[in-house]
Parts: sequence; structure tokens; C-alpha cells
Amino acid sequence: MAAEDELLLPRLPELFESSKQLLDEVEVATEPAGSRIVQEKVFKGLDLLEKAAEMLKQLDLFSRNEDLEEIASTDLKYLLVPAFQGALTMKQVNPSKRLDHLQQAREHFINYLTECRCHHVAEFELPKTKDNSAENHTANSSMAYPSLVAMASQRQAKIERYKQKKELEHRLSTMKSAVESGQADDERVREYYLLHLQRWIDISLEEIESIDQEIKILRERGSSREASTSNASRLERPPMKPFILTRNTAQAKVFGAGYPSLATMTVSDWYEQHRKHGALPDQGIAKETPEEFRKAAQQQENQEKKEEDDDEQTLYRAREWDDWKDTHPRGYGNRQNMG
Repeated sequence: MAAEDELLLPRLPELFESSKQLLDEVEVATEPAGSRIVQEKVFKGLDLLEKAAEMLKQLDLFSRNEDLEEIASTDLKYLLVPAFQGALTMKQVNPSKRLDHLQQAREHFINYLTECRCHHVAEFELPKTKDNSAENHTANSSMAYPSLVAMASQRQAKIERYKQKKELEHRLSTMKSAVESGQADDERVREYYLLHLQRWIDISLEEIESIDQEIKILRERGSSREASTSNASRLERPPMKPFILTRNTAQAKVFGAGYPSLATMTVSDWYEQHRKHGALPDQGIAKETPEEFRKAAQQQENQEKKEEDDDEQTLYRAREWDDWKDTHPRGYGNRQNMG
């Protein structure tokens, strides 16, 4: 029975090829990333890669003490297992677990780059991890913003990686048919898988950079939400208890005889008191006597009569002037222009 179970278990090449095919299908899929078909392929590919990684660990196929030339050409492709795990982990769609998926994918890519660096596959700078980032924290704390030189060097490195990636993809496309058909010799097969390793080194560096940016955004958003939640809870006030005015002393003070400011005098008394003190509005204004009022009326009457007389004289003069113009034409009496 044990021998039969071992025969039924998938072999390492089958696990690798199946997971690689699933990754290629997910990369070129036209369906949305969150669709059921795509996510089933992602989960299946991750399960196969997990089994392949466990099998590699049991076989102890790679040792960090051995050099690249000591690894067989047909075994070089198995170094890509952590890179494939990181790529498929990034394809998972679950907003509530996005931060966990990013951290897992970053760990897979770091493991792949570490293996490639130990075996001297290519020359590159390993991204910072939690350990070496803590060592460089003191040196970078004085720089609030990246310098222009650092930004320019990063941009140039991205351009170089992009050019190298395109060149590698072109070379791989020309060698793919010969290697997969088994017509290529060992040297061509080795070159083919080394190009694959270099290509995924560039992909891993780009993915780690984007992962770090996304993790920073997610953490800042989470911290802002926590701050807003704490502020909202701090500003919340306990609900006020309803209260009812009792029909006793409080009502008696407003409407009843117990009100402390009852009236102490009538309106007539108030008016008389203010009149004696000269505090009324009409007090202090001099009133005209009947004689003064009669004189003012007489003066107004004389003024009106004078205006009427003036109007009659003005009208008389205007009429005389019109009559004179009728009997004296224009130019009358001008004896100098005799012509």
C-alpha cells in the first residue's frame, strides 16, 4: 500500500510544470482578477507550489554553500518556485487580507532573491528586510526626503531593468520551442533556465518595490481610521436623561403668588413718580404760548400773501414784454446797418 501511494503522488517536475502553466494562464486571462475561474487557478497553483516547495525541502536539492556551476541544468528551474509563489500570492483578491497577502508575497520574493544571490546567478542589490532596515534606520532618519541623486539613480536602475527584461524576453522566445521540444543540448537548456532566473530577478525587484509602496499606503490608511475612531469615541457624550417640570414650587414661582417680582405700584403712580423727577420723554422741551403761536401764524400768512403779490407782478411784466415784441420787430432801432 505504501508503494502504491508513492506512485500516485505527483512528481516534482509535474508539480512545477502544472503550477507554471496555471501561472501563465492567470497572467494572460481576459476574465476579471476576482472572477471565480481565475481565483480557482490561483488557489490551485499555490497549492501545487506549496507541495513542490515542501518536496524541495525534503530532497535538500539546493545548498547555499554550492556554486551555480554545481547545480544541474535540469534543476535550475526549481529555483523559481518561491518567485512563482510570490506572483500567485499577489493575484489573490481579498481586501480584508490584502496586507497579509502583500507580506507573504514579499517574503516569497525575498527568498527567491536570496537564493539567487547565494548562488551568484546575477549581480543585484538585495532589497531591505526588517533586519537590515533597522540597522539603516539611524542613517536614514536624518533624511526627511530622498535626495535628487538617489531618485535619479533609482530611475536609471528602473530603465536598465526594463531594457534588460525586454531583451531577456526576446531571447527566451527564440529558445523556448527548441528547449520544450527536447531538441536543445544541455548548454542551451542551461542558458534558457539562467535567462528565466535573471528575468524573474527583475520581476521580483519591481514587485517588492510596488509591494512596499502599497503596504505603506494601507498602514497609513489603517492608522488614520484608528485615529478618527478614537476621536469620535472621545467626542461622544452620554445621552441626556429626560426631565419633567413638577407642578409644585417651580410652577408656583412662575405663575402663582410665590413669584418674587410682583408689581409694587400702578401705572399712574409710575408716571407721576417719573414726571416729578423729569424723566419722561416729553419733559425738557419748551412749549409755545398762545401769543407766540398767534404771531407765528400771522408771519406765515404775511409770507404767503407776499408770494402771491410777487407772482402777480411777474405775470404783468411778462405780458407787457410780449406786447412790446409784437409792435417792435427784430432789429428795430438799429440805424447802423442801413443796407
